[in-house]
Amino acid sequence: MAVSTARIASPNGRRYMTQLCKHWAHKFEVAYDETQGLVPFAADRRCRMAADAEGLTLTIETGEDGQMERLQGVVIDHLKRFAFREDLGEVVWMPAG
Repeated sequence: MAVSTARIASPNGRRYMTQLCKHWAHKFEVAYDETQGLVPFAADRRCRMAADAEGLTLTIETGEDGQMERLQGVVIDHLKRFAFREDLGEVVWMPAG
């Protein structure tokens, strides 16, 4: 399974995580609370989120070759829609091991 993580600095990380989870809960079996969330896009594709007072950490896991970049784009595009009032800066994804 390929894993990639990005950290977004924002005092609104918890709010954005909750919005993302509620948005995707219409389509997927999303689980979340005040500090973490899990969006299972498919059996071998998911996004884990962890939020705190300083920001939001996104972790994408996929077992499907060639899907990582697409999933990263989908997650960030949705995040930026909710964070349109705030400049999140450049999001840097790092492979996790």
